[in-house]
Amino acid sequence: MCRTNRGTVGGYFLAGRNMVWWPVGASLFASNIGSGHFVGLAGTGAASGLAVGGFEWNALFVVLLLGWLFVPVYLTAGVITMPQYLKKRFGGNRIRLYLSVLSLFLYIFTKISVDMFSGAVFIQQALGWNIYVAVLALLGITALYTVTGGLAALMYTDTVQTFVIIAGAFVLMGFAFHEVGGYEGLFEKYMYAKTNMTLSRNPELYNITENCYTPRPDSYNLLRDPLSGDLPWPGLIFGITIISLWFWCSDQVIVQRCLAAKNLTHVKAGCILCGYIKLLPMFLMVMPGMISRILYPDEVGCVIPEECKRICGTEVGCSNIAYPKLVVSLMPIGVRGLMLAVMLAALMSSLASIFNSSSTLFTMDIWTKLRPKAGTKELMIVGRVWILFIVALSIAWIPVVQAAQGGQLFDYIQAITSFLAPPIAAVFLLAIFVQRVNEPGAFWGLMIGLAMGLVRMIPEFVFGTGSCIFPSKCPAIICKVHYLYFAIILFFASSTVVLLVSYGTSPIDKKHLHRLVFSLRYSQEERVDLDAEEEEARKTAQQQEVMENGTLEMQTEAGDERKKKNPLRLCFEWFCGISNEPAKDTVTEEENAAAQENLTDISEDPIWRKVVNINAIIMMCVAIFLWAYFA
Repeated sequence: MCRTNRGTVGGYFLAGRNMVWWPVGASLFASNIGSGHFVGLAGTGAASGLAVGGFEWNALFVVLLLGWLFVPVYLTAGVITMPQYLKKRFGGNRIRLYLSVLSLFLYIFTKISVDMFSGAVFIQQALGWNIYVAVLALLGITALYTVTGGLAALMYTDTVQTFVIIAGAFVLMGFAFHEVGGYEGLFEKYMYAKTNMTLSRNPELYNITENCYTPRPDSYNLLRDPLSGDLPWPGLIFGITIISLWFWCSDQVIVQRCLAAKNLTHVKAGCILCGYIKLLPMFLMVMPGMISRILYPDEVGCVIPEECKRICGTEVGCSNIAYPKLVVSLMPIGVRGLMLAVMLAALMSSLASIFNSSSTLFTMDIWTKLRPKAGTKELMIVGRVWILFIVALSIAWIPVVQAAQGGQLFDYIQAITSFLAPPIAAVFLLAIFVQRVNEPGAFWGLMIGLAMGLVRMIPEFVFGTGSCIFPSKCPAIICKVHYLYFAIILFFASSTVVLLVSYGTSPIDKKHLHRLVFSLRYSQEERVDLDAEEEEARKTAQQQEVMENGTLEMQTEAGDERKKKNPLRLCFEWFCGISNEPAKDTVTEEENAAAQENLTDISEDPIWRKVVNINAIIMMCVAIFLWAYFA
């Protein structure tokens, strides 16, 4: 707090764009790996085996697209938020507003509520606390340093927490593999991890078949049957890539960390560091989840609704307790405390990142439309108040998360994302690589994609996703299409609409596209922004505010010296990074232009560019080997 500039939009939301590669990479990983990953990956691993690890290894390739293809364009565009990029690229307000609202919707229902629920599940298992008491305690701590610290504080704490997360997960992995008899023991025993409680109650009361409590025969395969597999291989390769394209390349939470880096080489190095760390979740989370089912089949693999309700509080299954159960039952006192710290770190780093990014979206893309003349102080206050609102809404959504997707948390996250994110991925991909795409094409692609996604999503929530014992009554033509296949269909349908409408309407003049598309990223010609008039009006309003504040400050000095020097008020404003001091107009236009040019510079040192390129190739080779080995 003391060393970072929190009183300006650039300082609070972008850490002054002065971060080096290792906090960027660590923050990318910590922002992605929340307690939802520990609980969700281990839970799905316990329920169905290794295939869910493919979600993590797919990211190794997509995070390179982020550093090498997407971020250079975002930097040369000079933007803070992703909707702001689309505003510069296409003009108009409707796409920017729609994307802001949809992104906030996704944050609340797939990230914040999931992380809060999974963190509370762990604490409930470990300490016996009421789930909502645990949630409120954690949120109080997280919101405190999110509201006060800004992005720089988050990225530094993310860096520390990344080491805590990885160290603690390695410790638990060691205990788990030792208990099960090593790596070979896992693959020898998992197929026999069946609950003994299937016949203790009247089996005819429920449709309890052997498939409901026996591990899948393809549990050890990363690539599974395209028709009968729970994660079919075309969906795992192509469907997940589309979802990852949205998350890693156009989602505010992730991209904001890259925009805070000192230069493009630091962005690429941060992406590579994140990619190397993403190799670990298969071994740190998925396999320990499988071990948990071997060691505690009656609890983790329960199928009788009454027993599941007693064990974990939900009738659809208890696979989500796989990781917390390992910690509570396996680890000695003291080390168990370390793992509690790990889960708190994972929960808080992920939540804090989302809080900050959603605050940025709401403040910069929605509030500035409602209040065009809003000054810096008002934006800082609104951003912090918004965090409190989304927290309350997310808590109310937790019961839905608890019962969705047969109790498998990770599948719930990916399913919701598959219904809503592919059109966004399509628009960003085409916006950056196809100059001919225009605003009507992008807008109608998003609208048609949203309509298709809601047609798939709403019935699934109305009828429920069901479980092995209680199959869903959702019509097969809607709900039987696997969500990963639906993501592929939705992506190509949205892309087709974008291209057809764009080529059927007037193109955007090239003078508006310099440094906004990949092919023109090095262009030196002057760009005429489509939102230039609006930006000019906003600057005029801010200058007016500065003049009014300066006049008010002079009146205050002359009229009420005591009020100005109220120590309580000064402490509060310092704590929240809010300053009432009028801006000192000491920066010349030339200095301001030089600073802006430095922020949008994507030049690289040739030697370090080769170093990051070589590391990228090495990382891809390692990823390909692991995919092939476990295929």
